[in-house]
Amino acid sequence: MKSMIVASLLAAGLAVAGPANASEDLAQKAGCTKCHAMAANKIGPAVKEIAAKYKGKAGSDAALVAKLKAGKEHPPTKASEGDLKKIVAWMLAT
Repeated sequence: MKSMIVASLLAAGLAVAGPANASEDLAQKAGCTKCHAMAANKIGPAVKEIAAKYKGKAGSDAALVAKLKAGKEHPPTKASEGDLKKIVAWMLAT
């Protein structure tokens, strides 16, 4: 019984880690990591700094996606809207 519980917990952990890693990989493929590091400022602010600024604010995810698509305050991105939504969700979850 214990081994079943442990196996279930491990599977749940991998299920959560999988999408997080996929979104981080997506951010890297989209070029986000050229200017943004996880914890340190590069050309742009750190991912953790962005998350702290927007986390918990209603509509912040949609606002960030719109900002990235518009390319006004951020260099234009070639990522699709679906990919941008995944990247923003990952960033805000850090």
